[in-house]
Amino acid sequence: MTALLDRQNRIDSTPLPRDRRPMSEHAGKLSVLIPVYNEEKYVGDVITRVLALGPVVKEVVVVDDGSKDGTAAVVQEFADREPKVRFHKSPKNQGKTAAIKQALTMAEGEVIIIQDADLEYDPAEIPDVIAPILNGQADVVFGSRFLVRKAARVHYFSHYVANKFLTTLCNCLTNRNMTDIETGYKAFRKEVIKPLVLTSKGFGMEVEITAMVCKTKARTYETPISYYGRAYDEGKKIGFMDGVHALWYIFYYNLFKPLGKAGRLYKKTVNAALAEAKAKV
Repeated sequence: MTALLDRQNRIDSTPLPRDRRPMSEHAGKLSVLIPVYNEEKYVGDVITRVLALGPVVKEVVVVDDGSKDGTAAVVQEFADREPKVRFHKSPKNQGKTAAIKQALTMAEGEVIIIQDADLEYDPAEIPDVIAPILNGQADVVFGSRFLVRKAARVHYFSHYVANKFLTTLCNCLTNRNMTDIETGYKAFRKEVIKPLVLTSKGFGMEVEITAMVCKTKARTYETPISYYGRAYDEGKKIGFMDGVHALWYIFYYNLFKPLGKAGRLYKKTVNAALAEAKAKV
């Protein structure tokens, strides 16, 4: 019995591998950005689930993109009673990119992740997405719906084909082997995302961020996630024209924007910040 107890004590005192260390070791490091438009039914549940992640969450930055339903009232109620919830209401609807652009100016955490307000992505999986960053292995992590799958709703084949086409085209121009550039789960070290001034419209930020990040020396990882996609009659917003715009954005943000003054400055700023951070380790 003594030998068994001694063995158990040795096991319990052994440091966890880097990718298994508890989130409590990273208290106050994470900013969760939630862009929201007409999601009064779900946004409260999303915020509650994010806050349930515990001490790792420094703040939940919610930007209401001009909702016409009761979304703002729901979020304001959270902001009034929960210090971690920060709320900005835009006067008119300008699209997801504009909402994230605003949220980035407010974010103060060392690690930043985007969380949609419609529960297509489960906040309980955020620790899996940010773990490679917190453990010093990555600077950027995309949660992929097409890696070794977790739970995924059987859904529109046309969306699957479009996503695969856009991802493959983007990979040809970035020389990366990504599987899901349109994923809603994207996490970053603040040094990578804060300097990026978004200029696309609508849902264009997914391509813009991917293309611009791939022009830097940021270490980029993917991790498998679940996906609980909605049907259009359940409130899904992305449409055919968003795919057409994404096609244009892939060429623009891979071939033209990086060559301009703003693109060159972004790359220089990010690479210098990452080099400085590496030197401190």
